[in-house]
Amino acid sequence: MPMSSAPSQSAEDYLERIHELIEEKGYARVVDIASSLEVKQASVTSMVQKLGELGFLNYEKYRGLILTDKGRAVARGIQQRHETLARFFSVLGLDAETQQSDIEGIEHHLSPATVAMLADLAQFFEDHPATRKQFLKSRKSVKR
Repeated sequence: MPMSSAPSQSAEDYLERIHELIEEKGYARVVDIASSLEVKQASVTSMVQKLGELGFLNYEKYRGLILTDKGRAVARGIQQRHETLARFFSVLGLDAETQQSDIEGIEHHLSPATVAMLADLAQFFEDHPATRKQFLKSRKSVKR
């Protein structure tokens, strides 16, 4: 995807949330997006217009926001990246609250190559539980 059509971090957050809402409820409305992202409806409207101009979504009367194939592909990629990070952090034994906070803080800053490496590392630990256990046991700063 050329850089000019790549969504910003903020746009990625919107696409991810719109995709989640559509999966959960069957639709995504501006009011629901604003509430879940804790932003003003005017901010959502502005971002939705930009995402529409960039070809990531369409607004359909009575149906709300509809992701285009391009928007769906980006949202699915974001979702996969999020799931990979959650899996990796789970393997390391981090609690759900810490995971969520850390994922939100770093997910937009990791390259696809790094995310792929973390997925491979999570798989390695899953396939080698004794090695995982040894790693966790060797940690110096573990809360006991």
